[in-house]
Amino acid sequence: MKNINEIQMYQQRFESQKPQCGFGLLGICCRNCALGPCRISPFEEGAQLGVCGANADTITARNFLRMVAAGASAHSDHGRAVAETFIKVAKGEAPGYEIKDEYKLLKLAFEMGIKIDGLKKEEIALQVGEKCLAEFGKQEGSLILTKRAPLKRQKIWTALNIVPRGIDREIVEALHRTHMGTDQDYLNLMLHASRCALGDGWGGSMIATELQDIMFGTPVPVRGRVNFGVLKENCVNIIVHGHEPLLSEMIVLAAEDPQLVQMAKDKGAEEINIGGICCTANEILMRHGIPIIGNFLNQEMAITTGAVEIMAVDVQCIMQSLPLVASCFHTKIITTSEKAKITGAIHISFTEENAFEKAKEIVKMAIENFANRKKSDISIPEQEMDLVAGFSHETISYILGGMFRASYKPLNDNIINGRIRGVAGVVGCNNCKVVQDSVHLKLVKKLIENDVLVLQTGCSAIACAKEGLLDSIRGLDFCGKGLREVCEAVGIPPVIHMGSCVDNSRILVAATALVKEGGLGDDISDLPAAGAAPEWMSEKAISIGQYFVASGVFTIFGVTWPTLGSENLTRYLFNEIENQLGGKWAFESDGEKIAQLMIKHIDEKRKKLGIDRARERILFDMEMRRQL
Repeated sequence: MKNINEIQMYQQRFESQKPQCGFGLLGICCRNCALGPCRISPFEEGAQLGVCGANADTITARNFLRMVAAGASAHSDHGRAVAETFIKVAKGEAPGYEIKDEYKLLKLAFEMGIKIDGLKKEEIALQVGEKCLAEFGKQEGSLILTKRAPLKRQKIWTALNIVPRGIDREIVEALHRTHMGTDQDYLNLMLHASRCALGDGWGGSMIATELQDIMFGTPVPVRGRVNFGVLKENCVNIIVHGHEPLLSEMIVLAAEDPQLVQMAKDKGAEEINIGGICCTANEILMRHGIPIIGNFLNQEMAITTGAVEIMAVDVQCIMQSLPLVASCFHTKIITTSEKAKITGAIHISFTEENAFEKAKEIVKMAIENFANRKKSDISIPEQEMDLVAGFSHETISYILGGMFRASYKPLNDNIINGRIRGVAGVVGCNNCKVVQDSVHLKLVKKLIENDVLVLQTGCSAIACAKEGLLDSIRGLDFCGKGLREVCEAVGIPPVIHMGSCVDNSRILVAATALVKEGGLGDDISDLPAAGAAPEWMSEKAISIGQYFVASGVFTIFGVTWPTLGSENLTRYLFNEIENQLGGKWAFESDGEKIAQLMIKHIDEKRKKLGIDRARERILFDMEMRRQL
């Protein structure tokens, strides 16, 4: 085994990269052809154009669009994998998977115009799966789920000609437009950035969320635990890490197999303990209550506890350093996707047809590896925290209105009467350029202190869970009076866990539900709402941010911003785009200042809606009720 003290962890690797490329940070370097690489210098008069004549506006716009395309492709390829699995489930070709939410299946089938009379659920599922899969390669028309958006929002997209067609088509066109000598107008490039991103948010990501709910169950509130203390010294510890729940669902199922449980006990372990990292963690938490170990920047540290038998990974946000760190311990790193192999890891090919058997194989390997632990290596931090997760759009409607009157009306009413000031979506990654989780926590605490209800996904949700903000009792201590009053009455935490990063589509659906409920305008851009990704690092975050801006949301990113090398493009994204789309970007690295910007925006929207002043509370008599 190697010595962990001789291995560079992410902090040391970050330090060794300093100073990072200033041209890259500003977005003004280009290597899209062999004439370059070229860079635009803000300091040198002679370096204002690339060899082909591209200026700073074009170069930064191309780089931004390529980030959107890469992020959209990651989320959408996730959605494609889910759709392909869904079809095999419908055909009975994927042992271990099943249709768990038949009601949601029927609703989606109706929405897609599928006639269900006389059909079995498997026949309906097959048609739904095939229709969803066709959305990726669609060449004409528009994506079906864009029809969920408010009508005013759809008209805005149509007028700008940015309604997404096929999901793959928009990504391919993004790469074509950014090829040398093609689209050289930064405003035109940005219109396609919106179209491509909308294909992610209202297409690939939304398809992934809908079909995962149908297969694995639509999340309902569940209690869970988070932080390193969920690893157990006397148990076989398996970590699942990545983003597609197709693997993790089967590992959870395999870990409950009586023969494997007995095998673990025969090896001296008390039980098989599953824990998650990143968005896979969010998926299995909200459907099974499986504990979360940590978020993105915790993945190497989890191995250094010396108590992890296996870390099984699939796709996205997985550090290549994991096998190197694991070589200092008994831990084995297992890759499972043909799209994502890592040198030094063990690869176990995982398909829908062999999913359960391969999951059992992985669990068995973990059990056998339990004996290879060194007690001297084991050091598990004791920190643990309670949380409540699993707030899907359907669950929120049910909690607020019950089975027969499910609605967002109580939420709208409390926004209108001022108990809740507004709604914020706080999402995104960790970034080593700031203290882990620090900006998330400062921002979210300030928001809920000022009566802003916070919706969260991904690593941001895990950050706040570790602090206790997702606990329905402990989290109330951080709330303003009005928000606390509502949360206590409904029985929810002030920070709402809505799933993984692909589940940001749930926030779009929730925003649309607020509009359709009435009283808060007729478009998402009218809502007293804002979004933020305070510690972003992934191209997926740029795609998410762009589809929220294109849906009418004021969106703030922290840490760094990739267009600062172009004054014109930055001005467009931070100001002028609002005239077209109703949403806009902002950049601010301090968590408290981000909160101030969001609250200021929320207050401005409240003023425009005429709900900025407290209303007199009137006790209605019977005659007044009859008039209502």
